[in-house]
Amino acid sequence: MKQTYTAVIKQDGDWWIGWVEEVPGVNCQEPNRADLLLSLQTTLAEAIAFNREEALSAAGTGFEELPIAV
Repeated sequence: MKQTYTAVIKQDGDWWIGWVEEVPGVNCQEPNRADLLLSLQTTLAEAIAFNREEALSAAGTGFEELPIAV
C-alpha cells in the first residue's frame, strides 16, 4: 500500500527548504527544488523504516500488527 504525505517547500535565498507535515523531524535543504523533493522522499522513507523497526523492537514478542486507516 502506498501512502501519500504532504511536503511543504519554499526557496530561502540560495537554498530550497522543506518539511513533511505528517512526520516530525523530516526536513531537508538542497540547492534546487528537484534535489529537495528527492531528499525529502528519501528521508521520509528512512524515518518510516526506523520508526517501524523501533516499534517492533519495543513490542518484544507476542504482538499483533493491524492496519489502521484514517
